[in-house]
Amino acid sequence: MGGLSASDAFWTHLRTLCLDQFPCGTGSWNKSRFSQRKAKATWRFGRRQMSVALGDQLIPPTEETVEALTEYLRSPGSPWALPPNCIPEDQQLRELAVRTPQVIQDSFIFSYFKSLWIVNRGVNEIDANLLKFPNLEELILSANHISWINSTNLPPTLKVLELCGNEVDCLKDLCAPPPPELQHLGLGHNCRLGSSQEDYLTDAFWPKLVSLDLSYNNFTDLLGLLSKLRTLKKLRVLVLQGNPLALMPGYRGFTIDRLPKLCALDDGIITPDERHSFLGISSNPALLLEDVEVVVTIGKVRGIPNPVGSEDLESTPESPVVTYSYYVTYEFARGEKINDGDNTKVTVSQNPITIVLDTGCLPAGPETTGGNGVMALDVPLKSDLPSEMENVYSTLHKPWAETIEYDYRKEHVTKDLVALKAYLLAGTTVAVVEEKIVSWPVIVTPVETPSKKGKGKAEKGKPEKGKKEKGKGEKGKAEKGKPKDGGKGSSKKKKKAPSPEFQSDPPVLKTLGSGPVSLQSLLAGESLLTTVCDFGVLITELKPQLSALKEKDGKKGKNKDKKSKGGTESAAIRKTASAAKGKGRKQESPRGADVQAIQPVPLTVEFQIQHLKWKSASQIFIKPKVST
Repeated sequence: MGGLSASDAFWTHLRTLCLDQFPCGTGSWNKSRFSQRKAKATWRFGRRQMSVALGDQLIPPTEETVEALTEYLRSPGSPWALPPNCIPEDQQLRELAVRTPQVIQDSFIFSYFKSLWIVNRGVNEIDANLLKFPNLEELILSANHISWINSTNLPPTLKVLELCGNEVDCLKDLCAPPPPELQHLGLGHNCRLGSSQEDYLTDAFWPKLVSLDLSYNNFTDLLGLLSKLRTLKKLRVLVLQGNPLALMPGYRGFTIDRLPKLCALDDGIITPDERHSFLGISSNPALLLEDVEVVVTIGKVRGIPNPVGSEDLESTPESPVVTYSYYVTYEFARGEKINDGDNTKVTVSQNPITIVLDTGCLPAGPETTGGNGVMALDVPLKSDLPSEMENVYSTLHKPWAETIEYDYRKEHVTKDLVALKAYLLAGTTVAVVEEKIVSWPVIVTPVETPSKKGKGKAEKGKPEKGKKEKGKGEKGKAEKGKPKDGGKGSSKKKKKAPSPEFQSDPPVLKTLGSGPVSLQSLLAGESLLTTVCDFGVLITELKPQLSALKEKDGKKGKNKDKKSKGGTESAAIRKTASAAKGKGRKQESPRGADVQAIQPVPLTVEFQIQHLKWKSASQIFIKPKVST
């Protein structure tokens, strides 16, 4: 098998300890301590002879004492100090190489190590050279690429085997036969390990197992797994968090009641009160068929800039009506149950903000109008977002405000535990979307019909029939009070009564801010996640406002040129134009002062997601009674 074996990684690590180099091993720094001659060493220092005695030896000043060499290894600021991720055995071995370097041989090293930590070294094979360690009790091989484990290459003295973060997908070879003295088995974060391997987790293979870590794998059958783990008579610590089965609402209660000797489950100690609260729940396995419920809540949104500008408030009869509304979107897991009455579509707010743009042309658009002058839409949300996103939900559309309170609460129900786990691992994306709808007034051209009213209008300009027209006018005045009258006075009143019709352009969507929200704490066992999504300060666009002001100034200049060409300009008109310019200058300075004085508010969204879990057996048994 290609790649790096566990023993090769060990020797590579051993070379980094530098057991044969200063301050370890033998050399000029300690050669007199290990020389064959025990003769007294003397040397001349100035005019006097000096000697330093250590036991029966003399150490010259060019050499170091054992205490000084050991201090080089222990001092944190020393260049010979080990990095903090080394195990205590590494430090002890180096100090031993200082005191008695002659004993550092291969046979001694094999018998010396009781624990090997080979973490994140790229190991993909557990080779037979590990059998050379006769006293090995702990083997840590986390964060490697091991997919196949040959149990015959494991020392029989092994008590702790940690294989977290590897690629193990089958336990058959590990159990043929397993280490007989093993007390802890760590198989967490092996994503391909699932319920098909439950048969290898029994007392027949692990009679002395006390601790078992199966976290963040793909186990889905809780009852089947617990029936196998119940045979492990010495099991006291169990970690199952991160598996799809751990997302069941009754997961913790069933596990505690099914394994009465268990002391710790996941990251929590099992208290007597907790065990009593779930007493007898495992006798009703049908309760595990309950759906998983996740509640999403969206609160206040702040920091949306006001879309209404001062120049937008000026209107003409031909100006369009612009509607702004805002909503928040988020994603949820696939495989969710959708009720018949559930609506996942975008709808326009009932009370949106409407402003009028000063423009002089009518673009072509769809002929869809609403009764109140604003087009009512019912557009699927998926068409507004990328196609790869599924199950995207949104709040109701609401008009602009400094603080928009949505009070949104959605209960999601699902049975697909694998899809829910994948969703919690990936997280969700929360976004604030602005919807803009431009509605244009429809100008209806009057159609002349051969009626009395039409005849009167057609004959109004003829001089020879002036008297008849006058009579018709008086007749119209006399019949003014009748409901079905075609006179001029009544026609004017009828034109003002109904609201004008509008044709609307397709909605323009703009994402004001979006960002990911991590949900891994829910997968780790937490039941509630509350956060405030901060998308930063939004910078408003000022270019359209400035261009609108320039267009108005240009129109004023054209009007002045026309009046100067036609004749002399009156003093009153000049005064009015100068006053208008003065007003424009006065409006610019306070606006700039306000912009400098107002502190920008970042765009934030209050987001909360809760995984509903059963707290006691009484909560479970009462729930069916309430629903009936």
